[in-house]
Amino acid sequence: MELPFEASGPTLALACLGALCLGVSKTGFPGLAIVNVLLIAELFGAKNSVGIILPMLIVCDLLVYPLFRKYASWKMVWPLVPVTLAAVVGAWLLLDALNDQTARRVIGIIILFMLILQLVREFRREFLEHLPDSLIFRWFSCLLIGVSTMLANAAGPVYSIWALVHRMKKEDFLGVGARFFLLVNVFKVPFLGQLELINPESLHLNALLLPALISGILLGKQLIHLVPQRAFEILLYGFSALATIRLLFY
Repeated sequence: MELPFEASGPTLALACLGALCLGVSKTGFPGLAIVNVLLIAELFGAKNSVGIILPMLIVCDLLVYPLFRKYASWKMVWPLVPVTLAAVVGAWLLLDALNDQTARRVIGIIILFMLILQLVREFRREFLEHLPDSLIFRWFSCLLIGVSTMLANAAGPVYSIWALVHRMKKEDFLGVGARFFLLVNVFKVPFLGQLELINPESLHLNALLLPALISGILLGKQLIHLVPQRAFEILLYGFSALATIRLLFY
């Protein structure tokens, strides 16, 4: 499989924009990661995008984990691991069977669902806070996290909902998330390698995008103090809805 990163300057420029958005998302604007998913899927194909984005996520995880290592502990992570990793394996089998057009639809549906979860989290927070923190709810959340992270690299909103219901403190939320997603993303590597979605061409593209990714992390630290969070979120919701429609119907 060859990726068309040498096809044109605009293609690489848009891919860099996606990597920049991913970096910014890790430093205070988590929903912006959806922009990266949509751009990479549009530029390189839905299935290819899964393998392109994963190494970038791992780079972000490796940079973020030391920042939040002092919060929470691995003991809080282990209850989430078995069901999540089982769901990752199941989603890997599904991904192998999908053609690119179907993968576009699946990614579109997942992102639409993530968007709905974000809206529910914002406007119906009281309802979520009163959901029972039960074993069934944890397993269901882990199932959704495993499937959405394997098929679309877009599990953040599901984790946020689980943490909200679990009534996590902000520090624990960051500490558990840093550990959990580093573990899950590293676990995914051999499966995407077996599907040849991570390959020399995709890693070459990752190397080209690395400066934009790191720039996004540094930029995000500055923007978090300058950009009104509310205005940003409204724009993100609108963009995500339009982009999801494109993935589903075009």
